Amino acid sequence: MSDKLRAYFYLHFCVFIWGFTAILGKLITLTAVPLVWWRVLIASSVLAVFIPRAQWKMVTRTAFFQMSGIGVLVALHWLCFYGAIKLSNASVAVATMATTSFFAALTEPFILKQRVKWYELGIGLIILPGMALVVGNIDWDMRTGFAVGAVGALLAALFSSLNKKMIENNPQPPLVMSAVELGAATITCTMILPWLLWSTPDTAVWPGEGDWYWLLLLSLACTVLPYYLSLRAMKYITAFAANLTINLEPVYGVLLAALFFREDKELNSNFYIGMAVILLAVFSHPFLKQRFDREAL
Repeated sequence: MSDKLRAYFYLHFCVFIWGFTAILGKLITLTAVPLVWWRVLIASSVLAVFIPRAQWKMVTRTAFFQMSGIGVLVALHWLCFYGAIKLSNASVAVATMATTSFFAALTEPFILKQRVKWYELGIGLIILPGMALVVGNIDWDMRTGFAVGAVGALLAALFSSLNKKMIENNPQPPLVMSAVELGAATITCTMILPWLLWSTPDTAVWPGEGDWYWLLLLSLACTVLPYYLSLRAMKYITAFAANLTINLEPVYGVLLAALFFREDKELNSNFYIGMAVILLAVFSHPFLKQRFDREAL
């Protein structure tokens, strides 16, 4: 198996695992900020314990601060994602992630100082009518959640493009990158918590008895492993290709939400037509890339 094919295999596995995150976010009773705080705290603590000391010594001060900055964006992305779940539902929240490809088609060339590939921008634009069908057929009460989720998608495009740049220009061990970025995400959430408790004193921070199992599953199975594997995959594929593949997460998320919460009863046929448009865009990318990148040589 070639390195690139293995990278795609890793990424598809990660996307399948990430499909469960919206379900777990719905099951956990905590609000968005405490939920994300526990997720990154547990994940970064586990990574910090198991990473060999020799790998830590390889990290320069510059690289450490770069990774920490990316970790702040990761925290804000997850806060938006889980905020969208709480403000709407799991199906709508994961559907907003499909806009990540459109944002990535613009952010990756800008950050990596490359030319914009018109066919990638076109794929990102094709996804937008699908998103219009999705958002146009949800209750007004859920549209705030959709908007928050779209901001999260922009942040996802930014941090994945920055990770790609770092992997190309200043590569670090993937486990260390995971630990530092998730550690910075933990600090970010820790700084937000006091403001949250001041503005809404009734906010629960300590997980309920039934939350611990779901939090551990979210932090370990759905964060540590896929985060590490996705960083390894980014060495061989572009940030746009990674984000486009991640567009399959809404498919898994919506199907799982329908299975566990019967959210399909809240959504009509146009929602699923929109999802079909998104899938068409995802699967067209490899063929367009092979054709037009070859012509550009």
